[in-house]
Amino acid sequence: MNALARETSPYLLQHAHNPVNWYPWGKEALQKALQEDKPIIVSIGYSTCHWCHVMERESFESKEIADIMNEHFICIKVDREERPDVDNIYMDAIHAMGLRGGWPLNVFLMPDQTPFYGGTYFPPQNWKHLLLNIANAFKKNRAELLESAREFSQFLNQSEVQKYGLKPQNSSNTFAELEQMYQNLAKNFDSLHGGIDKAPKFPMPSIWRFLLMYVFLTKNAEAEKHLHLTLQKMAFGGIYDHLGGGFARYSVDSEWFVPHFEKMLYDNAQLLTLYAEAYHFSQNPIYKEIAYEVFEFVQRELEATEGGFFSALDADSEGEEGKYYVWKKRHLQEILGEDTELFCAYYNVLPQGNWEYANNILYKNLTDEEFAQKHQIPLQELQTKVRQWKGTLLKVRQKRVPPSRDDKIITSWNALMIKGLLDAYKAFDDEEFLATALYHTEFLLAKLFNSQESFLYHTFSYKTNEAKQKGFLEDYACTIEALIALYQATFEKKYLFLAQKLCDYTLQNFYDHNEGMFFYTDSSAERLIARKKEIFDNVIPASNSIMAHNLYFLGILLEKQNYQEIATGVLSQIKQLLLKNVEFTANWALLFAYTLTPTAEVAIIGENYKEAHRSIEKHFFPNKVLAAGSGTDIEIPLLENRTALNNQTTFYVCFNKACQLPTNSHEEAYRQLLQSLKI
Repeated sequence: MNALARETSPYLLQHAHNPVNWYPWGKEALQKALQEDKPIIVSIGYSTCHWCHVMERESFESKEIADIMNEHFICIKVDREERPDVDNIYMDAIHAMGLRGGWPLNVFLMPDQTPFYGGTYFPPQNWKHLLLNIANAFKKNRAELLESAREFSQFLNQSEVQKYGLKPQNSSNTFAELEQMYQNLAKNFDSLHGGIDKAPKFPMPSIWRFLLMYVFLTKNAEAEKHLHLTLQKMAFGGIYDHLGGGFARYSVDSEWFVPHFEKMLYDNAQLLTLYAEAYHFSQNPIYKEIAYEVFEFVQRELEATEGGFFSALDADSEGEEGKYYVWKKRHLQEILGEDTELFCAYYNVLPQGNWEYANNILYKNLTDEEFAQKHQIPLQELQTKVRQWKGTLLKVRQKRVPPSRDDKIITSWNALMIKGLLDAYKAFDDEEFLATALYHTEFLLAKLFNSQESFLYHTFSYKTNEAKQKGFLEDYACTIEALIALYQATFEKKYLFLAQKLCDYTLQNFYDHNEGMFFYTDSSAERLIARKKEIFDNVIPASNSIMAHNLYFLGILLEKQNYQEIATGVLSQIKQLLLKNVEFTANWALLFAYTLTPTAEVAIIGENYKEAHRSIEKHFFPNKVLAAGSGTDIEIPLLENRTALNNQTTFYVCFNKACQLPTNSHEEAYRQLLQSLKI
């Protein structure tokens, strides 16, 4: 075994028996490179990455190739989910080389950690030749490699603000600019299959949450049509697991048909939020069904009984991608009997298979109403059959060898899941969502929050019962977001004040006062060759954009003007990017949309404040903050000097510190909320 055997990361442990003399990222390996004057190979991936497994089998398990790597290089393996800071730097380097990024990510460094060459997956012969060529160049043409490394180092140390020429905009935000953002985004819509017109296709929940807010504000019928097309096509496609619930990471085609079968916690957390909000807005029962099935999938396959959610499920099982999920028609006939043909029509199963090797990926292209009408079967009878099919086949599937599970507990991803549960609670008024969110929040705070020094950790391992690695900005941003939502679901002030404490920690330890944005790493963290700022929204929104949301809404809840000024200041810098391309700034665009109308401040006072809260949440109205209590709590600014009128629970609705008449009626309170859209 190599040095990775001492690690807890499932990805690193997968490589512990390779003949490559792997080291984890750390002082031992980095000092060894300097002492032995050898170039470094940093190979970055994650445990559920299909092509990472392929390259391991082909190259890293080959003694011939391992001997070359061990002789000429110091070899470091990095779990990108455990060390996103390292991954961010060297992914940036790959992009600077003009290459498309992805994982596995293999980067060659000088002994001082500066990169000079890299790539993603390499076939074994290509990898072998590259190793020998670089080893030779390091000995004979070192000056050229040093010059290349120097140039990349300069690029990596250029701040994002400088790189993209970001400057605060003096003009106020306008609906005309929102319309410009939408029109630019709409140019790339796939009007046939939904989503953005390209392949591979990622769910990208932040884009569709922005579009949902745009539709809510503008009532644009074409935008609403595309929103519903996208959500239905994703839910009907092969990217969705029709038996077990949950979404795969992406589809390899433009039709949402063939998934890359790995399932990630962060995707399903955000998609729970998206489908819950979409149901709250439209009352479409398909969205409710999907949200509940995603929840059931996460509970069944990613929830740790002691608390916390595991990170991901692999794409592969028994060495084959997707083997766990696909079906041959003859096997379905053995299980379903006389229902087989109807099932095959419902899920588009073919005798010869609809995918490779006569396998079938289940997908739908009709709603239940359309299918029932086409096949002349009563709708209720069809839906009963579908439930029975799912239950039967899921039990059969669970007897197969399952994909491996990455059992890391990641703070940011867990916080995203808690937020998803709270959004589902808001949409469906189901106490199970709230109870689950509370249970896992208490776990997160017990295991991943250092209460004495008020900082977060990034990961927790049940293998060693310990938290590792001080948290990154995304951990703080997502946790603060979840705590703000938790306060507005329970009105337990401890969650609100903890959100404030963590916000203050980020301002002290991550905030760059010169550029008005947050670094990705804590000021006390290990010094890498560059300290980056994350500004572009991707499969997870940028940590800076989540923090901007947090400061904006927390600033209103706690009447902290400085929070709001930081939020609107950083949004002002990003605005020029929003006007060019919302696809990679969608969470920023969502905040922009919130700023166009006054954010409603709703205070609920009285003994029945919890019931009153649920009555107001029946309505979809995202641009608001809520505070509530029986009338004895004066620690929350929005509740100060507020009393229950007529001995009944009372709503106070205010905009920009100007209040409407207090009312005992939730219908009147909602009518007052709607006034903000006309201001």
